[in-house]
Amino acid sequence: MTARAEVFTTAEELAQSIAAGEPVTLLDVRWRLDRPDGRNDYRAGHLPGAVYVDLENELSDHSATGRGRHPLPGGAALQRNLRAWGVRSGTPVVIYDDWNRAGSARAWWVLTAAGLHDVRILDGGLAAWQEAAGSLDTGQVTPDTGDITVTHDDLYTGARQVATAAELGDIAARGSLIDARAPERYRGENEPVDPVAGHIPGAINVPSTTLLDASGRFRPDAEVRAVFPGPGAGPPPVVYCGSGVTAAVAVAALAAAGREASLFPGSWSQWSADPSNPVEVGEAVEPGTAAQ
Repeated sequence: MTARAEVFTTAEELAQSIAAGEPVTLLDVRWRLDRPDGRNDYRAGHLPGAVYVDLENELSDHSATGRGRHPLPGGAALQRNLRAWGVRSGTPVVIYDDWNRAGSARAWWVLTAAGLHDVRILDGGLAAWQEAAGSLDTGQVTPDTGDITVTHDDLYTGARQVATAAELGDIAARGSLIDARAPERYRGENEPVDPVAGHIPGAINVPSTTLLDASGRFRPDAEVRAVFPGPGAGPPPVVYCGSGVTAAVAVAALAAAGREASLFPGSWSQWSADPSNPVEVGEAVEPGTAAQ
């Protein structure tokens, strides 16, 4: 199996699996920065059998402090939610969303960091399913309780690579720190959520949306690798965004292209909340021009 096939599945592949009667758990993680609760959209039309996942409250732990707007959930709470979603050991999980792969990538990152295997993002999201003439159901789905066991209780030291705020200066100095937010947020011209505008000094701007084509599907692996600085054998890039959601899109794209990347989960919301941390504004640093 290719690295890409381990991270993504297509609507056609999913439809074939379902038609063949193969078991699969479908998770609907609709979330947008300006409309974080996607439950009403889910009820209006979702993949048959899909269970709604609340990114704000089920893929985040807001009781944690000092870790940004979307702190990673603890393993025990995540396991309870996974079982409530019907996730079972040995059954593949496919995750989808309807906005720039943000919700599905966050869920993919959280689940794989917790130690789950056979978890994939539906490439192209809900739109790709509908384009493939896939049907939609309405209303709420309440699945049978799952039996999955989470093997990593602390996702900050889990199965996926994580960077800390203290490490970011050195990471930026070697040209490996990636800011996945929109260019205007990176430059400090617009900050719709956090109280401070700008970016972490030395970060390179690679908006997560540039890793998708016009249909919302992930770009070919070679194109993804070409966007990021440094050779594949070099230090893994560290990616941040506003709060650890859209940065997961970049981590997923790189994983599919055969290159690991670390996530700074608290991202800009954590960094900018500490007044002792430096902030830069202005034009984006282009890949390959940062200090090596």
